[in-house]
Amino acid sequence: MRMLRMSVVPVLVALTAFPSLAAAEQRHAVAPAALAAAVAGHTAKQDADRESIRQALARPEVSEIAAKTGIDMTRVAATAETLTGADLERAAAAARQVNDSLVGGASNVVISTTTIIIALLVVILIIVAVD
Repeated sequence: MRMLRMSVVPVLVALTAFPSLAAAEQRHAVAPAALAAAVAGHTAKQDADRESIRQALARPEVSEIAAKTGIDMTRVAATAETLTGADLERAAAAARQVNDSLVGGASNVVISTTTIIIALLVVILIIVAVD
């Protein structure tokens, strides 16, 4: 038994000491260029979402409704910059609805647009309260 151990131990040490050729030829399941492109696309989408939110929050109609409801726009704008993931997507979708409703400088704010604006502001404030 001792002889078996004495012969197996050096073999195991040799196998673990030298990396195998298969490990040396690491192949990636996804090409690094594809990963870089995916990350760049995700970052670009997040930037576009944040820009939509910034545009909606910059509208005078939004500021007016926020002032009437007592919402601090500085806090909302700062919070919007920190949103990520599903929260960012929901806020951006609401912001795009606001931007689309008020495109071209429309001065008529109908109930649905007002509701969307308030929903956008409330979503952002709820996210702040949860964090």
